[in-house]
Amino acid sequence: MNAISPARQYAWIAIFLIVLLWSGIGPKDYATWFLEVFPALLGAAILWYTRSLFRLTRMVYVLILIHCLILMIGGHYTYAEVPLFDWLRETFDLERNNFDKLGHFVQGFVPAMIAREIVVRHRVFNYAGWRDFFIVSFCLGFSALYELIEWIVALTSEDAAEAFLGTQGYVWDTQSDMAYALFGAVIALAFLGRIHDRQLEADGFIDSSS
Repeated sequence: MNAISPARQYAWIAIFLIVLLWSGIGPKDYATWFLEVFPALLGAAILWYTRSLFRLTRMVYVLILIHCLILMIGGHYTYAEVPLFDWLRETFDLERNNFDKLGHFVQGFVPAMIAREIVVRHRVFNYAGWRDFFIVSFCLGFSALYELIEWIVALTSEDAAEAFLGTQGYVWDTQSDMAYALFGAVIALAFLGRIHDRQLEADGFIDSSS
């Protein structure tokens, strides 16, 4: 079995910690920063705990890191005020800063590949169609759960609610967030499925007959 090399592990950890440190230096609001970055911290803790029990493919580790970096950037600036997306808004005359939509797209894209790795390696489904249906449904449910968490935060902390939710006055923000997560999950399965299968085989997690 081809485990992820120590050099790649150290690089993953170094990038994560460097961006986390940058993110935590002078964010717009520390309460919002913690709310946005907490999923990345939780994910890193889970990866550390399972590093020997259930190693993932290199591609999935990279995708998780990218997701963590997006969370950290959003935590530092808040999702409504990321400078690059402010520039895109002004350049293309957009109505809002759409960094949060990137975040919700990735919220479907990356969990879809994590879920795919788990169900493929454990042979949960015999038919690929049911497997993909389950993964998409799981990602949509996960997105809905996150929206419920945002709602609870909005009810309990009015000061942090606007920055954490990043609605920017968009009345359909919750629905569009879930739609972006849905699109992300579908696109991930459609475009990365075969690549993922080849890496699962190369890393010795499944055989070619699976």
